[in-house]
Amino acid sequence: MPVQVSPQGMVERALELSANDGCVVLVDEESTANLRFAGNTLTTNGVARSSRLTVISIAGQGVGVVSRAAVREEQLADVVAAADAAARAAQPAEDARALVEGVPASPHWDEEIRPTDFGVFERFAPALGEAFADAEAGGRRLYGFAEHSLTSTFLGTSSGLRLRHDQPTGRLELNAKSSDLKRSAWTGVSTRDFTDVDVTALGSALARRLDWGRTRVDLPAGRYETLLPPGAVADLMIYMYWSSGARDALDGRSVFSRPGGGTRVGERLATLPVSLSSDPGAAGIACAPFVAAHASGRDSSVFDNGLPLGPTDWIRDGRLEALLQTRYSAELSGLAVTPGIDNLIMEGPAGGRSLEEMIAGTRRGLLVTCLWYIREVDPQTLLLTGLTRDGVYLVENGEVVGEVNNFRFNESPVDLLGRMTEVGASERTLPREWNDYFQRTVMPAVRVPDFNMSTVSQAS
Repeated sequence: MPVQVSPQGMVERALELSANDGCVVLVDEESTANLRFAGNTLTTNGVARSSRLTVISIAGQGVGVVSRAAVREEQLADVVAAADAAARAAQPAEDARALVEGVPASPHWDEEIRPTDFGVFERFAPALGEAFADAEAGGRRLYGFAEHSLTSTFLGTSSGLRLRHDQPTGRLELNAKSSDLKRSAWTGVSTRDFTDVDVTALGSALARRLDWGRTRVDLPAGRYETLLPPGAVADLMIYMYWSSGARDALDGRSVFSRPGGGTRVGERLATLPVSLSSDPGAAGIACAPFVAAHASGRDSSVFDNGLPLGPTDWIRDGRLEALLQTRYSAELSGLAVTPGIDNLIMEGPAGGRSLEEMIAGTRRGLLVTCLWYIREVDPQTLLLTGLTRDGVYLVENGEVVGEVNNFRFNESPVDLLGRMTEVGASERTLPREWNDYFQRTVMPAVRVPDFNMSTVSQAS
């Protein structure tokens, strides 16, 4: 049986094989473990491993990118040759720049990968079993999944970079239903290793929401004072973050375009001193401290691979500070180079209240559990539409008095920043809509005095 080449060896060999002016090689090794359950019973579990090689070849200002899964050593030369040929045939790339140099090698570059396995659920699984028993005794049914992955990214370049990042990512989604399946409640958490997941507390919160749903209140469409929990805020802020590319703003194509030309960087977006930032070293949500771009786009450049990332303020004290930038777009805009970072943190004024305290301070309003099926309506205003799901509740005089019907909403997260009247305490959270793509968020609950529930939804 042939010896499997290490990801580090794959990087070195690919760089040696390229005959063009420059080369960038990325190897992503991923391992996953998951548990799935339905009706208070574990249904499936599994582990898996995958590998992907990306070769970025540079000939003059032409770029060729070839990406393949599960590449064997004997196939490596063909992949590199295909990338070399594509680069020679390509038109000059507008974002062509010298490859990044001078970044110290990752100290753990040569270490072996330790893939994730079911051991990550050692403490979590018994607690989940107890939650099943508690739900069964209370006439509830739990559905959902727990998933953990470890992705090791190896980046090598012909300019001498040797960088590595190991990214653990975990998530739990729990959906509780009444015995007649007519009432439903959802919660989810993000975690690095499942040691901090309190299944008992999550189950109790879901049971409380199902009890709230025993009373039904039908309300018409309209604008309501609304409490959005951290997960729903994350879904809205993530979409805004994804839409904050400098190129689109410079081209007049986004909500961040300034009338008459340029960007809105420097403008005040929020009346409250709200901050939105990213930090590769943030506790609990740490992510890659360098650019790992598998392809060029409007907000990314393969020539920026290996560029160091640091704490970045996107919004500071309500004022727009930065947009997603490559080195190329930064030259066009005259702004600092601020590439995308794989986490997002929103904070309001110090001393923000918990969601429970915000509920207690509400005379009359709606409490939303989560948002889903979010889609863009108008990029110029970043107007989004979507639906509520798994519980919208009526709050009167500081108490939840019943569950109301679902709604379709129409709102712009940028506009919401200027209308929020309260920002709660920030906490690590899991977005419902976007957690397949973006999980590392710290967000507050927020109060919006006139959230637009545009139509009643029949979704249940």
